[in-house]
Amino acid sequence: MPKVPPRIAAFINQKGGVGKTTSTVNIGAAIASLGRRVLLIDLDPQAHLSLHLGVDGASIGQTVYDLFLDPDARIEDAIVKVRANLDILPSTVDLAAAEMELANTADRNFLLKRRFDEVRDQYDFVLIDCPPSLGLLTLNALCLAGEVIVPMQAHFLAMQGLSKLLETVKLISQGLNPALKVGGVVLCMHETQSTHSKEVVAELDQFFEESVGSGLPWANAKVLRPAIRRNIKLAEAPSFGQTIFDYAEWCPGAIDYRTLAERFVREWERAHGVDSGTFRAAQVAESTTMVAEENARATESTPSASPAQTVTEQKPVLSKAPKAERAAKSAVVESAPIPIDSPRSAPQELSSATLSAEPKQIRRSS
Repeated sequence: MPKVPPRIAAFINQKGGVGKTTSTVNIGAAIASLGRRVLLIDLDPQAHLSLHLGVDGASIGQTVYDLFLDPDARIEDAIVKVRANLDILPSTVDLAAAEMELANTADRNFLLKRRFDEVRDQYDFVLIDCPPSLGLLTLNALCLAGEVIVPMQAHFLAMQGLSKLLETVKLISQGLNPALKVGGVVLCMHETQSTHSKEVVAELDQFFEESVGSGLPWANAKVLRPAIRRNIKLAEAPSFGQTIFDYAEWCPGAIDYRTLAERFVREWERAHGVDSGTFRAAQVAESTTMVAEENARATESTPSASPAQTVTEQKPVLSKAPKAERAAKSAVVESAPIPIDSPRSAPQELSSATLSAEPKQIRRSS
């Protein structure tokens, strides 16, 4: 089987509240359920990705902040297992001071990349949740990533922000990271019946179509389908420290993210000579065995309880605990692999009506 390099994607949008963290968490969780090894990196000082998965960076031990500031910190000590095949590099509010503290550090834009290289071979997919800014933390993400994914709403002002972001990616690709590309746009909180949304989506489609063959970083970018329909369950899940698949597995938001993740995996593996229809059976078997062994060890290490206590509801663990106990305290949920080519109750894909757009500047149609 051909060696498939890890797909490393930075989820970026300068505007907050567009579904960036929600998309990073749920796409990552869906990919992990497919048997791929996933690492989520929380680079936002608000630590919303960490909290979404029930991890409190203030009490968990080492975080991504330690990797930036402490040369002796080990990335293996900061990574926390939160689900089967799903690890997280948590954040903390202290990360907000990192930019100032690293102002005089040489090669400060490559700190995260150097640390990640120590565990690069351990993961198939790496998703980075970036802060809503273009400072030092985001630059570290762009120097590590191979592509940029832009979660956004189908609104006119969002398109103007996308234009600025694309120009930033172009500058980075001309200097700090020549391999950086734009993978595409994820439409979040999407209103399928809105005329304005349909016009914006059509204009985005045409913009990317006109960029094909241009040699620009977004020459192969596209609007990723399906769009994520507006769904209150997606907003409720973080309050329980759960992914949408833990909280409401078959709600519209879960169906959309699952289908999007399957296509995200299939596209990458086919590009590297792997037939996703075989579902990489050897890796899935290995992953299943690993999960079974982890669950067996966790069961053996659990003190005996009375019959009335043997069945308890798992809750996210936010209290302090020694590093050695973090894996046991993190809920490991074993999920049956989902065949990547199986039919889904996915929403009908959006049409791409022809609306005009300038090749290098996205504008609203008149």
